[in-house]
Amino acid sequence: MSILEYFEEKKSGTLPDSYRNLTREQMESRILEIKQRLGEKLFIPGHHYQKNEVIQFADVSGDSLQLAQLCADNEKAEHIVFCGVHFMAETADILTSDNQKVYLPDMRAGCSMADMADIFQTDRAWDALVEQFGETIVPLTYVNSTAAIKAFVGKNGGATVTSSNAHAMVKWAFAQKERILFLPDQHLGRNTAFDIGIPLEQMAIWDPINDKLDYEGNPEDILVILWKGHCSVHENFTVKNTADVREQYPAMRIIVHPECSREVVSMADDSGSTKYIIDAIENAVSGSQWAIGTEMNLVNRLIQSHPDKQIISLNPSMCPCLTMNRIDLPHLLWSLESIEGGEEVNVIKVDKETSKDAVKALERMLERA
Repeated sequence: MSILEYFEEKKSGTLPDSYRNLTREQMESRILEIKQRLGEKLFIPGHHYQKNEVIQFADVSGDSLQLAQLCADNEKAEHIVFCGVHFMAETADILTSDNQKVYLPDMRAGCSMADMADIFQTDRAWDALVEQFGETIVPLTYVNSTAAIKAFVGKNGGATVTSSNAHAMVKWAFAQKERILFLPDQHLGRNTAFDIGIPLEQMAIWDPINDKLDYEGNPEDILVILWKGHCSVHENFTVKNTADVREQYPAMRIIVHPECSREVVSMADDSGSTKYIIDAIENAVSGSQWAIGTEMNLVNRLIQSHPDKQIISLNPSMCPCLTMNRIDLPHLLWSLESIEGGEEVNVIKVDKETSKDAVKALERMLERA
């Protein structure tokens, strides 16, 4: 998908004002009725970070890749309304069949991390890095990236990774070549590489704004090149947050997502993917105390689901993911009524060439799942 096509698609639908005048009860009733009428023709996956008002209508909830795989496994659904963000809906379209359509209720639901690595920056970076290091680099991209970046990685012999399998995929990459380029989240890349034994001193940062490699030392020592990107939610968990929890709640365990900075992860008791965090809380003993460093909608849901445990957010001032929260009841209802009326607004469609290369990156990972 070209950048022009991307922005054309982004403005393909605007919520009619009439939906903002409906009560919550009216919207919930109409959504339920449409779900009943469309039956198996409709499938609504919802990401863990979605608001409760939306997640209540999800047929399944999960992380981004898990939901995309569930979409691919659901051969009966003709219409997939993805309650998440743009790159997730792209991945679902890549993995589903041509007779299935994927919709994003609000095209403004993007991901700031994914947007920190566009294909033009990546092409320039790759040319410069190959010129400097030769054919010694394999690219890896977090699934939290655009279809174009996944396709770039697939075309250049690399693979996608998730926060659940990042350790295995980084080890796989080092079995292929001497160095890795990790896109677009520097923190997940740094934390993962450190965990498998790569010293911080052998990690460099690629600055896509200034098109330069930031590294002090002999470039030949570099094993990991980290793209200068981050999650705007997880980067807001700080060393001070962890120190404050230690002081106020000495018995409280701190668990964080690996999209947090290296300093925060090193101070935590545990770290892992969204699913890992959910499982850890569910399996914890009654009466245990937890400070969680991840998105606020999920933390609040865990608090509500586990009243027998003391659970707080690691950052008391944390707010939910703003772009994820673009999906709300008015947009969900509008999407469903448009489908039923044959209008089909905000369809996410990845072109065949991009899909073909992106699938290579996804399959290299799934083969090792």
